[in-house]
Amino acid sequence: MTTRITLSVAGAMAAALGLAATAASAQPKPPPTSDQEKCFGIALKGQNDCAAGPGTTCAGTSKVDYQGNAWKIVPKGTCTTVMVPGSRAGSLQALNRDLPPA
Repeated sequence: MTTRITLSVAGAMAAALGLAATAASAQPKPPPTSDQEKCFGIALKGQNDCAAGPGTTCAGTSKVDYQGNAWKIVPKGTCTTVMVPGSRAGSLQALNRDLPPA
């Protein structure tokens, strides 16, 4: 009987820690500073800083690599020089490319 209780408590603690880690990763990043800017279409899947279009919450929620409506913070003046596969560059505005299936 004691073993079952111990296993139940351990399982509950593991589940709670997993939920806490998931919640922490979806927290918004601070807005860009004056020497930074948002750059759309350059983040790898799950590595965006914030905003990844409809149905997403915030950081780490992009569904595909280089998702056009997801952004990362980069040093000011560098966004449009960041190249991604296909000879495409980052953008200062959300893009309609590489969006996940609806």
